Amino acid sequence: MPSPSVAAIAAAARPITPQRITDDLDRLLEVLPERVAEALASPTSRDQLLEVVLDLGRAPEARYPGRAQLLDQRPIERADLAAVVQRLGSFGGDNRAGIERTLHRISAIRNRGGEVVGLTCRVGRAVFGTVAMVRDLLDSGQSLLLMGRPGVGKTTALREIARVLADDLERRVVVIDTSNEIAGDGDIPHPAIGRARRMQVARPEHQHQVMIEAVENHMPEVIVIDEIGTELEAQAARTIAERGVMLVATAHGNELANLIKNPTLADLIGGIQSVTLGDEEARRRGSQKTVLERCADPTFPLAVEMHSRSRWLVHRDVARTVDQQLRGQPVRPQVRELGSDGLLRLNDPDPGLRSPPRMPRRGPLLAGDRAAPSPALAPVPLPDPELLPPHRRSAPPSPAAPPLRLYCCGVSPQLLEQVVRSRQLPVQRVSQVEDADAVLSLRQQLGREPQIRSQALERHVPILVIKADTIPQIQRGVERLLRRRGGDGAAASTSPASAPDDAHGAMEECRLAVEQVVLPHGRPVELLPRSPSVRLIQADQVNGYGLRSAEFGSGDLRRLRVFPP
Repeated sequence: MPSPSVAAIAAAARPITPQRITDDLDRLLEVLPERVAEALASPTSRDQLLEVVLDLGRAPEARYPGRAQLLDQRPIERADLAAVVQRLGSFGGDNRAGIERTLHRISAIRNRGGEVVGLTCRVGRAVFGTVAMVRDLLDSGQSLLLMGRPGVGKTTALREIARVLADDLERRVVVIDTSNEIAGDGDIPHPAIGRARRMQVARPEHQHQVMIEAVENHMPEVIVIDEIGTELEAQAARTIAERGVMLVATAHGNELANLIKNPTLADLIGGIQSVTLGDEEARRRGSQKTVLERCADPTFPLAVEMHSRSRWLVHRDVARTVDQQLRGQPVRPQVRELGSDGLLRLNDPDPGLRSPPRMPRRGPLLAGDRAAPSPALAPVPLPDPELLPPHRRSAPPSPAAPPLRLYCCGVSPQLLEQVVRSRQLPVQRVSQVEDADAVLSLRQQLGREPQIRSQALERHVPILVIKADTIPQIQRGVERLLRRRGGDGAAASTSPASAPDDAHGAMEECRLAVEQVVLPHGRPVELLPRSPSVRLIQADQVNGYGLRSAEFGSGDLRRLRVFPP
């Protein structure tokens, strides 16, 4: 009997549209030295030609997939290089030039004096038909990231994807064309991108600015970008994705694991942070206490590793893949291969793909990350569950006192019932906050439902925050609520101002409020009630961000409100 992982493999084959290639190679040969052009005149020498290399003092060389071939025994002279440069015109700040209305790219190597001593003439081809490998991903409307080694065809695929999105799917597509590599040289874009519009980038370091400009000025539905390679470009990509625009881009890296190890581009797949787990969680995972986790949702939910022109690995849930790799679990992407018979074969080891995993419980969100839409911010859980003010003042219950009426926010009713039944605890779950004696909540869920927190504050119902929806955490939290309810009168009537206040937790709450809501979304946030000394610490912390705060409420409910800039 095969294992479930083997039995889950689904293979499919379907015909795709035959590929059609347009390369305008004669236009490139016209600018090369005559003896080099003659050596490339035959159809066999042109087939699969990737680039022509002209280096001063060396024989000209033609490069093909997996091999190189000398075109002439005589070395290249300065006059040969000067003639090519003269035919091309000026080079840009990235030392690249092109031939108008073609996709060819010529890159220069200069000496210390600025003179050209080498040229790399890359053949640009418009290949029609490769998009069938990922056509279903384009229909989904999710952002797509392409990765692969140089020369594997990333830019060629990007060019075809732009055309299909603009012409076949009738989307408003804008191509951010750094160095004119996607749509060719000149002011008129190459027909290979179809009806997609092209925005040129004067200097490579300005690419992130042009990306934002395209969204703000031209209302695109899709942005196509080649070679995201800097932190500013990664941040711009996240900003664009947050505005609901689909992204199709390539990135430096051969596979998804390279982005995880690259701190500059890790934000494309959600960002990586070091997290210290509690003892119970570390035991449950069977890992060390300090582990790496994903910070946020990936900018690109879909990713493709292009291992060759005919073999692509598709990650249909980047968040899940990253989490698996960080935890040392095997990753099984979908393999798509284009056979010599023109059939596309799918090898899917995980056809029943689950929904993306929940976000990690810890760690700040960066500016522009997805955050809960509410201005209310859930308090930060401490290593031990902490009862949050304000709490109800009550006398010690008599032996015949009614059960603790508990409202659950994000806590599994089944797990709560199991805890209550196994420990025989006097607890009754209620469906309304106004009927509750206390609220038991997960931190994330409390942030998503700010009305629960508001109702609890109005009715002086205490809120207990736990770190995880597990039986040990629920049991510890319920027992703590029962102890507080059944403690002596002095303990039950302790006010927030006189009780010990956790300054560290308050500062962490303030920091998350500023970085998660106030700065990226421009909304005010009210913090939890704190003692006067802790409120002063929070106010100083807010001032450090250059923001303004004010105190609201009275007595035990006095709290700080943080305003956006």
